[in-house]
Amino acid sequence: MRAISHLAVAVLCAASSHAQTYPVSERGSVTQTVAYTEISIIYGRPSARGRELFGHLVPWDDVWHPGADSATRIVFSRDVMLEGHAVKAGEYSIWMIPREKAPWTFILSRAAHVFHRNYPGADQDALRVDVAPQRGTFMETLTFWFPAVQREAATLGFQWGEVMLSLHIQAPNHSAS
Repeated sequence: MRAISHLAVAVLCAASSHAQTYPVSERGSVTQTVAYTEISIIYGRPSARGRELFGHLVPWDDVWHPGADSATRIVFSRDVMLEGHAVKAGEYSIWMIPREKAPWTFILSRAAHVFHRNYPGADQDALRVDVAPQRGTFMETLTFWFPAVQREAATLGFQWGEVMLSLHIQAPNHSAS
């Protein structure tokens, strides 16, 4: 009888371990230091998986969260200039308004710890800036990265599918304190 109960426990444990699956969209992060300022992005990385992305899965002209699950967060350890606009040190969520034939709107929201649906609203915006999208080679998985870093400046890149955005960040060279 004991052997049967041990066998039953083993079978149940094996079955439950197979029932757990990996998330559809893996989590990712990227961190870059620019002139003593640490910039970190934490996000879910959905894949295209054969889907038509912009204008279909992601509608034109609606506020959209670039990522999956929890809203994508960006953290600045010090004040920066993003596309020429002052942004205070802190944590923000990232939102965008994709447009078919016009610049996209990039939004930083002060509501940093939210789910990726239900935009927190314009009253929570810390910054809205229009950025012209570019075409690139196809990127299966949504990606943020820093393709160019200089002493006091960096370019933050975003790409999914063939759509790319580049945002310019200036980090004043404060002495490390």
